[in-house]
Amino acid sequence: MNGIPSSIVTMLVGIVVTLASLWYGQNHGLMPVAASTEADAVDQLFNLMMTIGTGLFLIVEGALIVAVIRFRRKDGDETDGPHIEGNIPLEIVWTAIPAIIVLGLSVYSFEIYSQMGGLNLMENQSPKAIQLAYAASDGETSSLVAASGLGEPRPVDGQAEDVLDIDVLGLQFAFVMTYPNTGIVDGEVHVPVDRLVKLNLKAQDVIHAFWLPEFRIKQDMIPGRETSLVFKATREGTYPVVCAELCGSYHGGMRTQMIVHSAEEYDEWEQSRIAAGPADLSTAIAAASQIPDETDAEYLAHFVDSLNPAMAAEHLAHSHLDMALLP
Repeated sequence: MNGIPSSIVTMLVGIVVTLASLWYGQNHGLMPVAASTEADAVDQLFNLMMTIGTGLFLIVEGALIVAVIRFRRKDGDETDGPHIEGNIPLEIVWTAIPAIIVLGLSVYSFEIYSQMGGLNLMENQSPKAIQLAYAASDGETSSLVAASGLGEPRPVDGQAEDVLDIDVLGLQFAFVMTYPNTGIVDGEVHVPVDRLVKLNLKAQDVIHAFWLPEFRIKQDMIPGRETSLVFKATREGTYPVVCAELCGSYHGGMRTQMIVHSAEEYDEWEQSRIAAGPADLSTAIAAASQIPDETDAEYLAHFVDSLNPAMAAEHLAHSHLDMALLP
């Protein structure tokens, strides 16, 4: 580029790097389908980080490639390279810029964490305030509140949004869902689309984690302590539920699925399960933990091909699926 001023070259390179970073930051295709109201905010943060990361990668790697080509040793040149002193202003700049970026991302990510209910799970569903009913100390619904993202909820007029409560028990190596209002017990999560859902999470034995990749939410399940997840599904379909906390030898097989129904389909499913009669928690745990008509070894073979069947059967015989441990 002889004859072109270096300032023009720098400007053109900056434009190309900026456009490439912006394009890839929005078109990387690395995230699964977004299926909840929380997913959009998380994806925006991820896209921003991908944009910044792509720009930094192009600048750093581009500078390395230019340096390797332009300042390579010429044939026959056996002299030492020139002695170059440090450049204090340049060092301040390339230290300050990453610090500002990290600080900015920290503030932005904390804002999204707060909007999603990180500080108070029932102050959820940002950016739109969602009206929720909360129980007074006497057990009666006393007021209506709206999620404000940060700070205390404020009273509002109107009807409270209907919240579907589901109790989730995590144990080695299964999730078991109980619907308190209907007595339904199931090894899968069934929810209606566009309805607020609150999962009450408990662990029976060790720490587990309830992770919904398509919903961009995850919460630890801790023995002796109840945790919660609040979300609203926006797409009908079937989505994987994965334990994201190493919980034992067969942690990789601890997974189920969430089925998001239309409102009509969910009512049909609920009525069919109610008509079938109350379910027993012990039976549900056994059904969720082992595929019907398969031995322990056959079930474990789905997850670890190299596993010794005898060791698998022996381990399950001493696992925490013992019904005596149930509350």
